[in-house]
Amino acid sequence: MAVEEPSFKLVTRDGDFELRDYPALVVAEAKLPGDRDAAAYAGFRLLARYIFGGNARRQSIAMTAPVVQAPADAASGGAGWTIRFTMPAGLSLDTLPKPDDPEVRLAALPPARYAVVRFSGLAYRRDVEAQTARLEAFVRSRGLRIEGAPSLARYDPPWTLWFLRRNEVMIPIAR
Repeated sequence: MAVEEPSFKLVTRDGDFELRDYPALVVAEAKLPGDRDAAAYAGFRLLARYIFGGNARRQSIAMTAPVVQAPADAASGGAGWTIRFTMPAGLSLDTLPKPDDPEVRLAALPPARYAVVRFSGLAYRRDVEAQTARLEAFVRSRGLRIEGAPSLARYDPPWTLWFLRRNEVMIPIAR
């Protein structure tokens, strides 16, 4: 079953690495404490509840991919993780229903450029760290400036065979 993914403009591709320009996006997100895996599980459940009708209108919202996980920002104390679903194209902060759960927040993200590396597997911590190091080396070799923390994007449902799973590490960079 195909799900919508955010559109982007491919700036360049070099082997496993890409530079992408994303437009402004609307997201539903939850900021959670704990380790990466526990936060990902709890955050996914909160956000899934929202899109499956846990909102003021009991409206279902189409599932999109990827599910993005990033370290919480400094404004929230820097502890924990932000789990994020991109909302389908055509929906806005004005047209989305209010979440029932106060832990789910709707936000508009500005346009951004990302350096990206794609990999398969279960996205174990060591794999994410290795791919992040590779991507950071690529960014440095291109003389690009990092503008934020790396995030992990997971594209597939849990029943997808491990070797078919699509994951990406994404790092925001200056344009």
